Amino acid sequence: MSNESSDAAKFRMHDIVSLEWREYVGNPLIEPPFPSPIIADPTFLPPSSSPDQCWHLYAHSLIGIHHFVSTDGIAWAKQKELVSPLSLRAFVFEQTSRYYLFYEKILQIVPRYHSRIEARVSSDLYSWSEPTIILEPFLRWHRAGGHIGNVGNPCMIVTQSEYRLYYSAGLVSLKEWPLVEPKYIGCATSKELLSAYSILPDPLMSPDPSDSLMNLGAGSIKVLEAEDGFVGFQNGIYSDLSTSKSGSAIRLLTSNDGYVWLPAQQEPILKPSKGWKRSFVYACDVRAVGSEWILYFNARDGWSWGSERIGRATGVKS
Repeated sequence: MSNESSDAAKFRMHDIVSLEWREYVGNPLIEPPFPSPIIADPTFLPPSSSPDQCWHLYAHSLIGIHHFVSTDGIAWAKQKELVSPLSLRAFVFEQTSRYYLFYEKILQIVPRYHSRIEARVSSDLYSWSEPTIILEPFLRWHRAGGHIGNVGNPCMIVTQSEYRLYYSAGLVSLKEWPLVEPKYIGCATSKELLSAYSILPDPLMSPDPSDSLMNLGAGSIKVLEAEDGFVGFQNGIYSDLSTSKSGSAIRLLTSNDGYVWLPAQQEPILKPSKGWKRSFVYACDVRAVGSEWILYFNARDGWSWGSERIGRATGVKS
């Protein structure tokens, strides 16, 4: 099984772990579209992977998934139409000049949350097919937090033997109401991209009281396959004991098989600081662009109330 857009077999785990991640000095790059206070969970394709040699980025507001286009990856223009209403946390995947957008579809919010993972297909990144249902929540841990069930934050990779879908499930409530965040990270596999996924019965990652970056929730993960294993960019959800506030930061994990993960470094590569990223640094997407590694992420400037924006970082050899 091959993947023309995969960066597998082009780098080793150490090549990523040894990078220094530098934020773009002009961050943030994308502001929330009115009237939403957030724009979040970016996923993107560089010019080398797109049919029109432009940058394409998808991210969600409170009303659905938006499409942004850029000629340089810095200045972004929002397109007029929503890609998918009442949807969030997308991931764009390319294979043989076809584009697949995986995302979390909201089915119900109150009184209990309910969502599933769907996918749409495109040949030009503008016009998309009707959705195909990929994953429904049905395991006990998918219902964590007392909800009907939720699965989201999809990340698709393809190995030599299978398609592998990493996803978040279950919710944990933060004390800074009304925020809720993903509690677990799971995995499902298939021989076909858009059908018949087998879900691993247990989560790959769960909250760990001894882990200062994941003591409340596992958050989400984006996975790259290397020659000698797998690298994960995870934003866990934590309670900071020094401030008694919740937070999120992006750290690197490594794995020999893509199922058992260990932290690659003690410190996160991106973490809260001040201003537009004062409280949470959230989900990201990472792609090879020429000789560089480019990462887009979103961050939040407050807790109970706040705005979320999108920024960029570049991995450089230290």
